[in-house]
Amino acid sequence: MIPRYSREVMTRIWIPENKFQKWLDVEILACEAMAKLGKIPPNALKNIKNKVSINVERIDEIEKVTKHDVIAFLTSLTEKVGEDGRFIHMGLTSSDVLDTSLAVQLKEATEILLKDIDNLLAVLKRRAFEHKETLMIGRSHGIHAEPITFGLKLALWYEEMRRNHQRLVRAKESVSYGKISGAVGTFSFIDPFVEEYVCGKLGLKPASVSSQIVQRDRHAEFFTTLAIIASSMDKFAQEIRLLQRTEVREAEEYFSEGQKGSSAMPHKRNPVLSENISGLARLARSYAVASLEDIALWHERDISHSSVERVIGPDATIVLDFMLNRFTNMMDKLLIYPDKMIYNLNMTHGVIFSQMVLMALIEKGTTREEAYAVVQRNAMKSWKEGLEFKDLLEKDSTVIKYLKKKELTAIFDVKNFLKNLDFIFDRVFKDEK
Repeated sequence: MIPRYSREVMTRIWIPENKFQKWLDVEILACEAMAKLGKIPPNALKNIKNKVSINVERIDEIEKVTKHDVIAFLTSLTEKVGEDGRFIHMGLTSSDVLDTSLAVQLKEATEILLKDIDNLLAVLKRRAFEHKETLMIGRSHGIHAEPITFGLKLALWYEEMRRNHQRLVRAKESVSYGKISGAVGTFSFIDPFVEEYVCGKLGLKPASVSSQIVQRDRHAEFFTTLAIIASSMDKFAQEIRLLQRTEVREAEEYFSEGQKGSSAMPHKRNPVLSENISGLARLARSYAVASLEDIALWHERDISHSSVERVIGPDATIVLDFMLNRFTNMMDKLLIYPDKMIYNLNMTHGVIFSQMVLMALIEKGTTREEAYAVVQRNAMKSWKEGLEFKDLLEKDSTVIKYLKKKELTAIFDVKNFLKNLDFIFDRVFKDEK
């Protein structure tokens, strides 16, 4: 059963209360580390931990004056703690707190996205086996090529989403780095132990070297990975949109009772979920571009990346979370029309067997050029005049010179295209049974 989706789970990571709590976690852990080094008296640490709390309204009020969110945050803490507040943020710079806490937020968001992908993989696998032998025509350039099965199409999507899962695991590792190394990364006023302690407690790794910030190639890798995942779903959703076209109608989004497709045309059943996913993928790709722009900052740091990340951090993760859940539910209920698939497969009068005939003639001793010419000549006539390809071949002197009628009949069997279907499924799902 697919877990009930709630966007609040992802959104909670990015609300001000949680953001400031993450900042506070970093500050408290830094104080703990400095207390272990004898830099903060034990009683002062106890007082800090007992009295600090988050008041978003007060922070916002102070920021209207300071025009600096971290200073506003620290001032609000000092108001609560009193004299011992002087030990908070000692030796740190703003980015020590911002970058380390952002890493925690991105890591938490990634854990949700990985669960989303797991849910989608389960649905794709179930439906792939359900339609393992559901015949349909394969298309290249939008034109009929050779038969496949709908299950094979879903197996391909499954494998792609499994790669996306692996990509996201790598991206999570890449972005799970913090820094507590001071204004330009030199640990001038803070012991490296503090960084190791804080990062260790938060499940992060210390950046081996940093400037005032954790370098943004890490974040660009993360947001680019989200864009790749979104683009995969764009690809899948586009396929559903193509298959749902009236002229094709091989698959269709579930249309619930009472649902309306058009304000003007009551007959309409539109692929609105797929279209929505394709549209959101454009946003996800734009966030990736923005993250790439953030890599090149002035010297040890400027602030041009900050405004970008305040938008793309929440937006990219929330958008992808929504897309994954929407597509999972859509695929769970997707309507498949096997009879229409067979009808469409047969509509080209058998020319889809052209390569089978080509290969058989070559095996019988004709040159490839001669075989191609005779097969193409008959295929084009079948296309143009709506005649059965097999009937034309049975009357072609060159063909009957090499192939008996019984051999031609054996060629025109769709099972010939699917003899390695089990092999493909075993290769895709061998570790998933």
